[in-house]
Amino acid sequence: MSPVTQRVALIGSGFIGQVHAASLAAHPGAQLALVCDIDASRAEALARRYGARAGQVNEAFSREDIDMVLIASSTPTHADFLAQAVRAGKAVYCEKPIDLSLAKARAVVESLLPLQVPVTVGFNRRFDRSHQQLKQHIQQGAIGAPELIQMACRASEMPSLDYLRASGGQMRDQAIHFFDLLRFLTGDEVESVGALGAALAQPALRELGDVDTSVLIMRLSRGALAQLDNTRRTAYGYDERISVVGSAGMIASEPQATRGATLYQQSGVTQPGLFPDWFSRVRDTYYAQLDAFLRQLGGETVADLPGLMDGLQAQAIAEAACESLASGRFVQVERLI
Repeated sequence: MSPVTQRVALIGSGFIGQVHAASLAAHPGAQLALVCDIDASRAEALARRYGARAGQVNEAFSREDIDMVLIASSTPTHADFLAQAVRAGKAVYCEKPIDLSLAKARAVVESLLPLQVPVTVGFNRRFDRSHQQLKQHIQQGAIGAPELIQMACRASEMPSLDYLRASGGQMRDQAIHFFDLLRFLTGDEVESVGALGAALAQPALRELGDVDTSVLIMRLSRGALAQLDNTRRTAYGYDERISVVGSAGMIASEPQATRGATLYQQSGVTQPGLFPDWFSRVRDTYYAQLDAFLRQLGGETVADLPGLMDGLQAQAIAEAACESLASGRFVQVERLI
């Protein structure tokens, strides 16, 4: 727990903003002081729920009684709000991606790094307990050097078409979490990526140049190969899994069930079902990343926190994947770290 309570301004009171508001309200090292949103009535309702005050976005940067800004607004606003917050000397938790444009994200990050203000980017999957155990085993050498990584991110149901239009596409919105996880777990960088995709669940995505089903193959700089499959819709629940084959064995972070028991009867075997949606599966990771950031602000060294350069490099992989989808060719990933 941070020895100093961080007074936090939350920008964005939509679904993810509400998730973060609940985490801030529950954390002993944080005080939700201000809620800002383009929808003033929505901001007021969320602020009232947690005893905060609703206000204008500029207050998040100008008020001296604000220590930290949490950016959970629409993606196109992230980079500008991030820049304003850092230049005002506020610690920042910024949802991914930094911007829909890699060039703009890069320019913003390069301008902010010299200021040395604490920033974390919202790659909450790093804080999944199963994935963290997987990383620990890899670091301890339990499976030797990683050689083949298999990952799956299969959401249970399609988001709304309005959400998908503004999301930046499957690579920047969904797969980007696993581009970051691949770097996080292996301690290695992606050199090249090849991607195939289709709009099978929502054909209207074709008009947006987006896909809802994709398979990617990646080569890492130390020679390991990785595969990632994504879908926006399954018929059986939320399915997230990672396995790493090494020179001395394999370790896996398996899909997780909503209950632990398997029922055996004469008529057959009934196994536990998966979580019904992605949020049910990853809910706790939002609090875990916030807790880690607050502990860092309190002076603790926290190794797993993704920073600005992590956000930028994961986005570089996403951009290469988008280019591969469009061209049908393997694409080299720009190395930014």
